[in-house]
Amino acid sequence: MSPSTGRSNRAVPSFTHGGNILMTTEPVSCIVPAYNSQRFIREALESIFAQSRPPAEVIVVDDGSTDGTSDIVKRFRPRVRYLFQNTAGPSATRNAGIIAAGQAFVAFLDADDLWHREKIAWQLDCFRRNPALDVCVTFAQNVWTSELADEADRLQNHPRNQSVPAYISGAMLARKAVFDRVGLFNEKLWFADAAEWFMRARGLGISVQILPEVLMYHRMHGQNISRRFSERSKLEFIRVVRESIFRRRGYHSDTD
Repeated sequence: MSPSTGRSNRAVPSFTHGGNILMTTEPVSCIVPAYNSQRFIREALESIFAQSRPPAEVIVVDDGSTDGTSDIVKRFRPRVRYLFQNTAGPSATRNAGIIAAGQAFVAFLDADDLWHREKIAWQLDCFRRNPALDVCVTFAQNVWTSELADEADRLQNHPRNQSVPAYISGAMLARKAVFDRVGLFNEKLWFADAAEWFMRARGLGISVQILPEVLMYHRMHGQNISRRFSERSKLEFIRVVRESIFRRRGYHSDTD
């Protein structure tokens, strides 16, 4: 599978883990937030372990799942650390992973999304070429499950079916130390936490590079939280943008 910024990806890519746990690992902690993720989390973890240069540490933070998520994750032990917390929301779940992470770099993959096999390798190369770099993000592509085939066909020429530079957690690789400078994700937010974090980072002059390749695949399915709460998601994003503008002008933000 070759990454490309111009390619349309309607179908969910397949990943098969080769089973070689002795591969050289990179100084990356991969955090996988999960909530009732039994349907997809195995594929997400397989796409992590299928990396050409896999992370040294994979941490699944379970945000109070009541399905079989934990049973699936435990099959990947000891390669995966499993942390459970009472339901606190996506940003709090990512933050718990950051706090637990023990490597110099931090990456994220939601339990229903997928990575291209070169994601970590190519992003780390950006850091090696630019030692002053703080964060690298990639392009991302929406991919549709078979149950939404009609929607995928309808949106074939729609902007939602085009790859985009992705200022979202699943497309980023960051030095862990950057969270000491910018702070953690805002736990008041459930949808726009990554967008708000990047806005804060920009205001602080954090160095961010865009790698123009599709290395992250966002899976579209019937239970996407942004789909189930679409109006709430839109309103939260609008509020975050508005309050970012207020902050730049010196006004108080109620998401702080």
